[in-house]
Amino acid sequence: MTPATTSGFRVTRAGPLALLQDAGRFGVRHLGVTQGGPADIHAWAWANRLAGNRWGSPVLEITFGGLELQAEADLTVAVTGADLSAKHDNQPLPMWRQFRIGKGERLVFGSPAKGLRAYLAVAGGFSAEPALGSVACVVREHLGGFDGQGRRLAANDRLTVAAPDPVHSEMVEAPPEEQPDYSTPALLDLLPGAQIADFTGRSLYDAFNAEWRVDDRADRMGVRLLGPSLHCRIESMVSEGISLGAVQVPPDGQPIALLNDRQTIGGYPRLGNLTPLSASRLAQCVPGQTVRLRPAGMERASREHQAFIRKMTASQT
Repeated sequence: MTPATTSGFRVTRAGPLALLQDAGRFGVRHLGVTQGGPADIHAWAWANRLAGNRWGSPVLEITFGGLELQAEADLTVAVTGADLSAKHDNQPLPMWRQFRIGKGERLVFGSPAKGLRAYLAVAGGFSAEPALGSVACVVREHLGGFDGQGRRLAANDRLTVAAPDPVHSEMVEAPPEEQPDYSTPALLDLLPGAQIADFTGRSLYDAFNAEWRVDDRADRMGVRLLGPSLHCRIESMVSEGISLGAVQVPPDGQPIALLNDRQTIGGYPRLGNLTPLSASRLAQCVPGQTVRLRPAGMERASREHQAFIRKMTASQT
């Protein structure tokens, strides 16, 4: 532990998947290294803002719950994202707001009630050594995380916290309109592009008018959607770069929306690309939940995303 860090939490019980995530790893995809980062950038950004951190500060992404932490110091924290039946010393944990936890007190994340992924931010941000410019944890690539080797949290791990660098945000609770109801059907904005003109007319109608069901084959790499079979006239194509939210359609006609830990290239035709906030919303959908796709224009999508970034960094100087 360096002088610039302090004790944070000790892991008393490890859940199935708890990973450290900053904004992601960029500038290395030409090397075959994916970006990582938060699957739900909306909840991740709000956790940092409520904890008084700058954009990009490392946050703990907790998938499916099952995690128990004991504070080793008095800390200011915020929890956003999925309702994982979390408790603070046996009392319901306040979501989407800043609160204090005392030394020796516990945070317990149970089973999902709404959504899949919760985000725990601590004032100052969690501390770890960057790998290729980021602490984002990608288990498949053995990169990032608390140990730099891409390892998920295990019992008795100790999490250190960086010295607070407050941004003097007066916001201690997210407005109600910023707290999504993850139990409702999701409407996802899709930017048409890539090979969309090569899909049949019936497929394009079905893509934007049918309900899609989230398959149980879903993780941080991508989410398979089940529904009508989509057909593309392209029989083969050269692999090309894959961006966050790209919607590929393999030969079985069931689209796959690619997320943060996706491969860097792919050779299936693409229907288009989910916007970053729609990819975030999809990352909170449980298997069996229904979603719909809505065509979106680049100008509106760019304007909305820039407005989101400005909102999340408004108090930072």
